[in-house]
Amino acid sequence: MEQKFIQTLRGEKSDHIPVWLMRQAGRYLPEYREIRQQAGDFLSLCYNPALASEVTLQPLRRFDLDAAIIFSDILVVPHALGQKVWFVEGEGPRLDPVHNLFDLPLWNEETFLNHLSPVFEALDKTREALPDDKSLIGFAGAPWTLACYMINGRGSRDYQNVRGFAMLNPSAFNDLIDLLVTAISAYLIKKIEAGANALQIFDSWSGVLSAEEFKRYSIDPVTKIVKAVKAVHPDIPIIGFPRGAGLNYEDFVKLTGIDCVSCDQGVPLTSMKKMQGKICVQGNLDNLLLLEGGEAMTHQAEVICKALQDGPFIFNLGHGVIKETNPDSVTLLIETIRKIQRQAN
Repeated sequence: MEQKFIQTLRGEKSDHIPVWLMRQAGRYLPEYREIRQQAGDFLSLCYNPALASEVTLQPLRRFDLDAAIIFSDILVVPHALGQKVWFVEGEGPRLDPVHNLFDLPLWNEETFLNHLSPVFEALDKTREALPDDKSLIGFAGAPWTLACYMINGRGSRDYQNVRGFAMLNPSAFNDLIDLLVTAISAYLIKKIEAGANALQIFDSWSGVLSAEEFKRYSIDPVTKIVKAVKAVHPDIPIIGFPRGAGLNYEDFVKLTGIDCVSCDQGVPLTSMKKMQGKICVQGNLDNLLLLEGGEAMTHQAEVICKALQDGPFIFNLGHGVIKETNPDSVTLLIETIRKIQRQAN
């Protein structure tokens, strides 16, 4: 059975508006919070195939979604590369900062993929449990975004120190980016073999880069990853999400070889419509509107759908579901999209 989500990613127009939400499996769901307590720490949940699969499936039991995204975290990649990674409750990730490849064990693909085998097992379990018409998304962080965490050791508003490091130590930084391209490519290829029907690459911090840096550290590495994955699995659609990229979105679409671009809430619908002439577009409801719910949310959902539903379009948020979101608002949002879909038909 051909999945509507995959058809849309391939650029086909249908009478169905596919919908899924970034961070749709998470703390806003009481059933997730129960599993999270069972797992212990956050990374233990990511590496527990049975529990990771369960929380991946939870939102599809509640909501009329077209795709599941495997529950994991972008930082399992640096963790698998040998960097110490942990999560502080209420504060987020922490890493022992690296400054060059000598701070990491020698690259070994087999060791790297073996470390991540629980993620692949979770994918396999989830694909087996999903109905045939529902898609399963595998994901990874992009090299620039992972490098930001690996060098800074934690989140930041602007990653000025990482940009400064790249300027002062271009050779060391380029070596790290090259390693990440290799590792992420191997990781995504293995995810497809484990059951993923599509992939999304999150460049969550691309918005802090200058135009020249964006080409060098966002577009070029993602292009290499897309090429590597497509060389092995040419038919698997890949979504790129260069969050905060602004005017750089169009070059990202033009140059990387992705099949779909996910847009944050700052991207005008007119720009999305322009990009839709070349590629599938995904987005871009403000997650704060979902948090507030009600008429303002449903109105903007209608505006987005009516602007983009005549071309290949997947409804999503501009960023992930906020943990304080009421699940009833998600139900209302999806009912609104289905109503618009029926009216269009």
